[in-house]
Order: sequence, then C-alpha cells, then structure tokens
Amino acid sequence: MRKFLLVTAVLFASLVQAQLKTVVMSYNIRFDSPNDGENKWEIRRGHLAGLVRYHDPEFLGVQEALHHQLQYLQESLPNFQWIGVDRDDGQQKGEYSAILYRADLYECLQQKTVWLSPTPEKPSKGWDAALERICTYGLFKHKKSKKLIWVMNTHFDHVGKEARLESAKQLWQLAESLQQQKKIPLVLMGDLNVRPEDPPLVFLNSVMDHARNLCAQPYGNPDTWNAFRFKEKPNGQIDHIFLHRAFPATVLKYATITDSYDLKYPSDHLPVLAHLQFK
Repeated sequence: MRKFLLVTAVLFASLVQAQLKTVVMSYNIRFDSPNDGENKWEIRRGHLAGLVRYHDPEFLGVQEALHHQLQYLQESLPNFQWIGVDRDDGQQKGEYSAILYRADLYECLQQKTVWLSPTPEKPSKGWDAALERICTYGLFKHKKSKKLIWVMNTHFDHVGKEARLESAKQLWQLAESLQQQKKIPLVLMGDLNVRPEDPPLVFLNSVMDHARNLCAQPYGNPDTWNAFRFKEKPNGQIDHIFLHRAFPATVLKYATITDSYDLKYPSDHLPVLAHLQFK
C-alpha cells in the first residue's frame, strides 16, 4: 500500500509539473506626450509601475512605449527584462510593442519584431494604415520546469480598417508558423483598436480563443479605453488577450484593472490581466 501511495504521489507530482502556469498582462501605457498636462508621464509613471508590481504579471506586453519609458519600467521593475525594437526604424526612435518578462523565471530563447504590412521584414506601413505598426514576439523557457511558450504583443493601426483586418490575418499566419516551429502554448495580446463586433475581432475569435471568454467569472467591465476620463465609463473593449487552440488553456482569472490614484488613471487605457494554466 505504501509503495502504491508513493507511486501515485510521484505520478501526481509529474502531472502538476507538466502543466505550465503563467500570468500575462497587456497594457497600452500611453507614450510620453508633453501635451498631457496633469497626466504627463513624469506624474503617472510611478503609479503605473506600482500597478504592475502589485498585480505581478510574468509577461507584460506594452504598447506605445518609448525607449526611455521602457528604461524606466526596467529600473522600477528589477526582475524584468524586455525584448523588442521600435516601429519607426527598427531601433530606438519611435514606439515599441515590447514584451517585458520576469527574467528570474524565464529565459528568452528567440525574439523578433515584424511590421504589420506586406513587407514585414523592414519598417513599413501596411495597406491603409496611418502609421507603421509592429508585432514583437519571443520564445521563452520557464527556468524551473523547462516548459516553453510563445508570447506575441502587438498594436494595430487606429485609422486603417483594411490594415486592422489584414494585420489580424497576418498575425494568425505568424502564429501558425510559430506552431510549426514548436507546438507549444502561444499567447497573442495587444491593443488591437477594435471591438468584439468588428471584422478583425470576428476573425480572430473564429481561429483563436479570447481569454476573457474562457474565464468562468471575469472581473470588471470588459471596456478598456478610458481616455484619462476618470469620471466617465470606459468606452470600448479594444485591448485583448488571445490563446492558440493547439494547446487548451484554463483561464483561472481574467480582469480589467481599474486601479487609480488621485481620481486619475495611470494611462488612457486600462490593462487586462489573465492567469493561465496550459494542459
């Protein structure tokens, strides 16, 4: 009997170890604009970093981040490192869709940034987009369990309807190609500038699973666009987290985070957070 119990315990431990649990957050942090008045980066940056520290994601996908904003976050979040390049020239000039990750927990094995356009390998606008748009992705290994995961982070154009739909199709093709490289859990997150009823989201929902929809009791209103208007209801669920269906996931928690300070939000978007368990 004791031998049976020991074997059972070992098998159970192996099963638990075989599962990958992680926490991901998508957050448009708002670029450092000198015209933001009482919402300037210098005023809100400490509150934004404090929000991230408290909710403790293992992967943080940021949008609109300028290079010095990423440097500040890395200094304020000492366990984090980041991957990515800017969208303007592929170096440090413009906005990033960077991925910050817990370097004490994960090792980045592979990384790349592509442009959302017919010429993804070089800085370029796509279709009817007003600006260059990008997706940064990485292959990460959990140091303790050795489990692997793909993480993708993006920011769709705010003007071009065709560009947003074509970007969704392009990223699905990219996700499929990454699965061909390594069939492992894959997370796609970002500010997609589209609501659930818009064609790009209809398409993505047809091929991937939205993390909020998989959660039994998601917390908070789904809308994430607040425009720094603290006393108004946020308008529009435009920040999203998707999961590839090749690896079924249990979404243990999903939240739209409404943390604030002095009747202000740390950004003009609300972050979304998902606690994930991959089978």
